[in-house]
Amino acid sequence: MEDMAKIAFGLYTLIILGGSFVAVGAKSLVRAMIGLIATLLGVAGMYMLLNAQFMALMQILIYVGAICVLIFFAIMLTRADSGGEEAESAPLRQNLLALAAVLSVGGILGWLVLTRSLPTTGTPVEVSIEKLGLGLLGPYGLAFELISVVLLVSMAGAVLLTWERRNGK
Repeated sequence: MEDMAKIAFGLYTLIILGGSFVAVGAKSLVRAMIGLIATLLGVAGMYMLLNAQFMALMQILIYVGAICVLIFFAIMLTRADSGGEEAESAPLRQNLLALAAVLSVGGILGWLVLTRSLPTTGTPVEVSIEKLGLGLLGPYGLAFELISVVLLVSMAGAVLLTWERRNGK
């Protein structure tokens, strides 16, 4: 069973890495969105490996189902030009600096993980979904409502940008 978990971990890692490269490197915003969706689904798979089914389901419902759909609507409403500034490839120097930044941060974090061992804290306590839901929505209900307001404002902003473009402003 442990071998299957390692294979699943490798598969989800490949899905996350592949999706992230597509999301960052795609010239089309819609293809970048598909890469983001693949990455988020891979993260949901990682939650499943951690035996956190509720978190995996919330990852799929909230991020893939709501956030990505909202971003997709914003992409479709704004009709970004294919010849815009973001469509041009970055200069080689900028790409090399970005690669150096990623490798240095990754190297430092990798070194820290391999050289510093953390003491185990024991087995986590099993919490029912009902208690988890009450715990999240009880004291943090306002935060959930504010998130919905932020999403509403961002959607209204996309509609406003589209309206101004169509009127020639």
